[in-house]
Amino acid sequence: MEPIFITSNKNKLGEARAILGFSIKHRSIDIEEMQSIYASEVARGKAKAAYEKLHTPVIVEDTGLHIEGLGGFPGALVKWMIEGLGYENMCRVVDLCKSRDAYAETCVAYYDGKKMRVFEGKINGSISKTPLGSNNFGWDCIFIPDGFAKTFAQMRPSEKNSVSMRREAFAKLGRFMASHR
Repeated sequence: MEPIFITSNKNKLGEARAILGFSIKHRSIDIEEMQSIYASEVARGKAKAAYEKLHTPVIVEDTGLHIEGLGGFPGALVKWMIEGLGYENMCRVVDLCKSRDAYAETCVAYYDGKKMRVFEGKINGSISKTPLGSNNFGWDCIFIPDGFAKTFAQMRPSEKNSVSMRREAFAKLGRFMASHR
């Protein structure tokens, strides 16, 4: 059975399809999401919950932004931190830290009801002093990957997809799917 990618986020779906290089079935369903700073824990929980609703193999994704100066916080809770603070204030909070270093991680979980597989991607970088860029998806406007002088939001989508943590995780999933056809 072909797995279904569970997401209501069209940006995640678009990036996944671009990275995988093939269309993947998707569906938006309401599932309760556990709260953790660890994207792998959130992805595992979402995969189990989605499988329980659909009884078919599923793929879910979760992403986190870990800021060194905040002890790794907010991780997978970044959406809620940005919702509460906004991008400008998030940058100001990091101004108070000794380091702007951060890493972004994506965890893609595949679950068929018996076996759970988690594929991780990670990229190091830093938090910008102010939000920059217009190709904004999530916190792209405040994350500068190592080796670049611009945020993800300042990159063309193809440029971002060639270096992102999501690319790494979905590429691993793609190799897994190809070997299990």
